[in-house]
Amino acid sequence: MKYDFDTVINRRGTDAIKWDVPDSELPMWVADMDFATAPEISEALSERLSRDVFGYANVPGAWRTAYVDWWRERHDLAMDPGNLVFCSGVIPAISSTVRKLTTPNEKVIIQTPVYGTFYNCIRNNGCRELESPLLYDGNAYTMDFDDLERKMSDPQATLMILCNPHNPVGKIWDREALAKVGELAKRYGVTVIADEIHCDITAPGTSYVPFASVSADCREVSITCIAPTKAFNLAGLQTAAVYIPNPFLRHKIWRALNTDEVAEPNSFATAAAIAAFTKGGAWLDAMREYVFENRRTVTEMLAAALPEVTVVKGEATYLLWIDVGAFSEDSGKISGFLRKEAGLFLSDGLQYGTGGEHHLRMNIACPRALCEEGAKRLIGGLLRLREKNG
Repeated sequence: MKYDFDTVINRRGTDAIKWDVPDSELPMWVADMDFATAPEISEALSERLSRDVFGYANVPGAWRTAYVDWWRERHDLAMDPGNLVFCSGVIPAISSTVRKLTTPNEKVIIQTPVYGTFYNCIRNNGCRELESPLLYDGNAYTMDFDDLERKMSDPQATLMILCNPHNPVGKIWDREALAKVGELAKRYGVTVIADEIHCDITAPGTSYVPFASVSADCREVSITCIAPTKAFNLAGLQTAAVYIPNPFLRHKIWRALNTDEVAEPNSFATAAAIAAFTKGGAWLDAMREYVFENRRTVTEMLAAALPEVTVVKGEATYLLWIDVGAFSEDSGKISGFLRKEAGLFLSDGLQYGTGGEHHLRMNIACPRALCEEGAKRLIGGLLRLREKNG
């Protein structure tokens, strides 16, 4: 089947967070796609809709089987289906875990620049973030293991949130780096929440490495959050899973999710996940090809017009992490200027913590026409900013 990613779907006036902007603006910020989901998923949801009754729902065995088969075939991870727990979302799972496994004023380690909502998960639950900034060489990122070990050795730091692949920098962490994280976590008594929600959006021909698959240490300290929502554009259906091999941690998190009332599916949540993981593979592969062609297009357009701007090399996600430090060290000012003067709404790097000060995040999961328009607005806006700054 040939899938259509070129058609522009009008999302204005549909209560879409991303598109709740003036008509003159092009929003390329929040991480959802402007593609229709896989038709196989829509068909499954239509079938569920046709039943007409939307009462309380169990989590069927087929839901666990779909996850287990997908991760075995796609990511070479053999999961025990009994180790999977349903949750309404990755962020609810992270917040529930922080609440359950920490006491007030403890520290949670994050590797910045990183998804800004992690700060909310930490602060809203009475804890403090402990940043371990990634190392940046001007084009790519690596982990600073000396710093990470110092942070893990802090007796007040009992929890770490690992982003794998890493949002916003698009990094797929390799087996060696993940093994080192697991080794340090085991040594210092740190539990690792692995947010792997972007794991299926990788460059064609590549895959990510699940943290729990790397070593016995990683397996025993890990709480892995996974979902079809990013890869298949299903965030509004509130469907995710938490994979927890350690029986002690699994019981704790199962209780946490139930206490917080985020462990029960809505009428469409499991049907969507099952359809995605059993029927959506061809659509996903086509989408990955399309998105990474978008990445190539924007990168080449920027390189030709503004060689001082760097698109950080990324192997995963549909998010570009763009270094605009040549224009200003304050990405907030740049993003504000672009929105006002070019009608382009991007995420400023400041919200991602230390290391994001001179970066912008751009969502390119959209039809090529919108992607090229966004690149033109970005180039035009930066050229006007350069002229303004003299």
